[in-house]
Amino acid sequence: MSLFIERLSAFLHSTNLRLSDIVDILIIAILIYNVLTLIRGTRAYQMVLGIAVMVAFYYGSQFFHLRTVNWLLRNFFTYIVIIVIVLFQTEIKKGLASFGRNPFFARVVRSTTEKIVDEILIACTTLASQRMGAIVAIEREVGLKNYIEGGVTLDAHVTYDLLLSVFNPSSPLHDGAAIVQGNRISAAACFLPLTLSHDLSKDLGTRHRAAIGLSEETDAVILVVSEETGIISLVRTGRLVRNLTGDALKQRVLEELR
Repeated sequence: MSLFIERLSAFLHSTNLRLSDIVDILIIAILIYNVLTLIRGTRAYQMVLGIAVMVAFYYGSQFFHLRTVNWLLRNFFTYIVIIVIVLFQTEIKKGLASFGRNPFFARVVRSTTEKIVDEILIACTTLASQRMGAIVAIEREVGLKNYIEGGVTLDAHVTYDLLLSVFNPSSPLHDGAAIVQGNRISAAACFLPLTLSHDLSKDLGTRHRAAIGLSEETDAVILVVSEETGIISLVRTGRLVRNLTGDALKQRVLEELR
């Protein structure tokens, strides 16, 4: 370790690069990585690509002396900060909230996650005992915004009572999935893609096929309650695990979320 520090010091002395410059570059790289991770799987990613193309056109117009194009783009970029805030307000809120996921707040995040999982599992257990079907998808790294937009927006805290109300057969929202983002139910009555796999048991209904279909396209953790059998299934990356109950189910869900 001391040899590495000595070599690093010698390198810094031999160039104009200072230690503060390296720290500065690392911080910017981490910020860019987190921003790209945050918007991956959402429409914001396409917007960022569009802005990148416009930046390329701007420098291209300078190189080829396209004065009118350069003038238009230069005036456009004058208002770019306001445009970004308006277009990406949802992602900005999510990004600020994600600061709580760093190691300094890990204990708080784990505690919050466990409370949310408890609310979901208690609701699923109650629904299973009453033979009420349900499907709850918990978002992880891959965004589920495309599926949320096809459902009914709720944007409410995850609670046992709300989940029971959503999946009550008399509710207009029961036919579809509830999608959880962070500590909130973003939407209900969301329709998910059905799996195309032919290797599934004939006992599995539409809910299970939709859960597997979503898990094949995203990294979401999905819980399915069968109204025919009352069995709670856990679906992740195309795999379905059944007959987990109590602490074993809770531990498995927490492990998948981490």
